[in-house]
Amino acid sequence: MDPHLRDLRYFVAVAEELHFTNAAQRLRIAQPTLSRQIRQLERQLDVVLFDRNQRSVALTVAGKELLEGARKILDLWEVTNVALQEAGEVLRIGVESSIGRGLVADLESASGHRLALHSASWTDPSSGLAGRQADLALMWLPVPDIGRYRWRGLRTEPRWVLLPENHRLADQDSIDFADLAEEPFVAMPPEAGAARDFWLGNDARGGRQPKVGGEAATAEERLEAVSLGLGVCLLAESNVPMYRWPGLTARPVTGLPPCELAVAWRADDDRATILDFANRVLEGGFGTPVPTPATVAD
Repeated sequence: MDPHLRDLRYFVAVAEELHFTNAAQRLRIAQPTLSRQIRQLERQLDVVLFDRNQRSVALTVAGKELLEGARKILDLWEVTNVALQEAGEVLRIGVESSIGRGLVADLESASGHRLALHSASWTDPSSGLAGRQADLALMWLPVPDIGRYRWRGLRTEPRWVLLPENHRLADQDSIDFADLAEEPFVAMPPEAGAARDFWLGNDARGGRQPKVGGEAATAEERLEAVSLGLGVCLLAESNVPMYRWPGLTARPVTGLPPCELAVAWRADDDRATILDFANRVLEGGFGTPVPTPATVAD
């Protein structure tokens, strides 16, 4: 697999700071998460990028080569992204880190509209819609505020659980949610609102409160928390490949309603391009309309 732009940004930050803690602060992520991502990048490229000891961090010869190329790639992407934004018909689509990027290309093809990504963390349940950083957003239902947004359902899929390979339930082909209910869970931050409740499985707990062993604002932080044994977490079936990591495994969960992915936009955004996008996506075979508040009222 080729490195992501995110991996290159992480590497460049460490290469420029030559200090993992300072680089993590610059990137606004946890330092253990950054260290893990750099180690994963080194394994992926099969090279050592940094000489590390207790006192200093230095670039290796391979690291210096990658730094030169990574800067060029990131600069080219920034120029390309600006050009896309200025193209006029580009729509910004908010994407949380836990949603597969491959779907964006399919939506472009189905809608005929060019899309530019706005990456959002789980602290913003609207994925950029509320602050108008995005025109559209991919989000798992329920939407954070049904009065402010309209949406189209794209696909429905079962929920899985991510857990350590040595977990007492890891040898089962599938796991009933009743057997997970008393386990500690890694939760989204409180700002995630309804999404936090949904991915804790609260819709199947009968009013019982979950045990929260830790919190994570990004997919990387959640992976780190499960690896450290702070808890298990639910995820969509299509996102299971994103969480492949030594020492972890994922299993389908029974006794839970499925999750549904939707494309959403602001209810007060009546631009023709937005409505055209929604209609073309539906015509392109992406699911069926999900009732909006206005539809329910009718």
